[in-house]
Amino acid sequence: MNEKVLITGGAGFIGSHVIDEVLGLGMAPIVLDDLSGGFVENINPKAEFVKGTVTDKKIIDSLFEQHHFTYVYHLAAYAAEGLSHFIKKFNYENNLIGSINLINASVNYNVKCFIFTSSIAVYGKGQLPMTEEMTPVPEDSYGIAKYAVEQELKVSKEMFGLNYVIFRPHNVYGERQNIGDKYRNVIGIFMNQIMQGKQLSIFGDGEQSRAFSHIKDVAPVLARCAIMEKAYNQIFNIGADIPYSVNTLAKVVCKAFNIEPNIKYFSARNEVLHAYSDHSKVKKFFNHEAKVSLEEGVKRMAEWAQTVGARKSGVFENIEIRKNLPAAWA
Repeated sequence: MNEKVLITGGAGFIGSHVIDEVLGLGMAPIVLDDLSGGFVENINPKAEFVKGTVTDKKIIDSLFEQHHFTYVYHLAAYAAEGLSHFIKKFNYENNLIGSINLINASVNYNVKCFIFTSSIAVYGKGQLPMTEEMTPVPEDSYGIAKYAVEQELKVSKEMFGLNYVIFRPHNVYGERQNIGDKYRNVIGIFMNQIMQGKQLSIFGDGEQSRAFSHIKDVAPVLARCAIMEKAYNQIFNIGADIPYSVNTLAKVVCKAFNIEPNIKYFSARNEVLHAYSDHSKVKKFFNHEAKVSLEEGVKRMAEWAQTVGARKSGVFENIEIRKNLPAAWA
């Protein structure tokens, strides 16, 4: 094949795994990442790396002019749903305006298909399980931005013929995840806290539930969709089927580290309490079944985490609204 493809956010967690998968399909990936949440060592050395951000229209236009990409995999985002309430400008600049820069360039340079990782955050407090036919009503600024990009892709298809595939993954975890971000990725947060000898922090009573999805049940489908034209202009939920409470998750993570849970509970955040999806559609189109159990996936990630060690949790410097900011983040 050897088609050139752009992968944004390729130094990050999901993006780096998608790079591996597209290389296996014979594609030539060009990686754009600003390293704000990713690491150069995550990037497969067979890929070409360009440091830059999707908010920089000049660098995007230059890349498209130079490479004339066949496919675009847009994985770059700052995916902190709860924090997004307090960083609205940052959220929309990075997650919406950056996406628009890529959509514009994809139209102008005749990209064959634009693959976008949205989120189940678009659904809000929808009926469970969440299905692709539901009308999204996002509850946070992150979900609003993701849904806006979805709408832009639909109108860009109608107006300009740009094909797209939208995935709504949820609570993806696994090797190479940034465990040093205290605002997102609860499994990584727990592992980092354990390796630092700290208590596990849980918001609310811990009975909120999610279906946690191992990266190996997600990345191969994201990569392969570009060469499956029957998937074009479709939306797919993707991830694990079985929801677990955060309390249960804490026990599973502690078991992987062979310790007893030591938990500190904080006041509940403003968040959807229960979120899990129906995956009938992705199973039908891709003959895909999530196979990695929570216990097995957490065990794999724990083994990896212990090889890289704890990472210092950074503090988000540009909080725009401090009213009602959770105490654990203040």
